[in-house]
Amino acid sequence: MLVPPENTLFVPGPTPALLLGGAPVHAGLPAVDAPGGTVPVCEGWSVVPRLTLCVVDGPGDAGCVVPALMAPVFGGSGSPDDMVAWCEDVERAGGAVVLSLPELPETLDWESLLTGGVSRGGFMAALG
Repeated sequence: MLVPPENTLFVPGPTPALLLGGAPVHAGLPAVDAPGGTVPVCEGWSVVPRLTLCVVDGPGDAGCVVPALMAPVFGGSGSPDDMVAWCEDVERAGGAVVLSLPELPETLDWESLLTGGVSRGGFMAALG
């Protein structure tokens, strides 16, 4: 299933993240409750970071694809270099925190995202 790029936010850093708004995989992901910021591993799920497409793959037929090159990168300039840097962060970290929400937040409040009971997902190992 395709997640429109406007329903995503790629967040670079030492622990990179991918936020999905209204994704079709939302109900299939575990609820996130990570006080203190220690995000649990999302067993059975993985992320495949690529410049043009990012795949979130789950058990069975579960999963989604994001047209990454067209998606926003938090703090980025809008150039392809932003997505290259995010992919490199994922490779260095061995994966990414993938959080699915009913809709994307207007601001990044990690405490709320990780303990508010709305987010689903966790840390997903990188494949490829």
